[in-house]
Amino acid sequence: MNAPMPRRLVLKATSGADRPETINQVFTVATAALAAGTEVGVWLTGEAAWMAVPGRADDVALEHAAPLADLVAAVLEAGTLTVCTQCAARRGITEASVLPGTRIAGSSLFVEEILDPTVQALVY
Repeated sequence: MNAPMPRRLVLKATSGADRPETINQVFTVATAALAAGTEVGVWLTGEAAWMAVPGRADDVALEHAAPLADLVAAVLEAGTLTVCTQCAARRGITEASVLPGTRIAGSSLFVEEILDPTVQALVY
């Protein structure tokens, strides 16, 4: 009997500090999936791109939620964190200005990742 292929979860965040509940939900789901043993990737687009810059997640406070900076750190430790190339460029975010372990990549890599049949993609 064949074992089912492991699934990977890719989450795309489109909001940042402008929508604290949404960005916190992305990272809450990501860390819950990591804790369950799922491979996780988080893509930051639009205003969410700022969450890859040191100190920016500290500025997002949400009552009854884990600190966003802790959730971002957990994703960096056990998953992948990617900032959209164009979104980074529009905000002056560079490889040198993001949290260690963060990558900046374009839409072709995002599409490649989410078209994998073992991937579940969610957009927030």
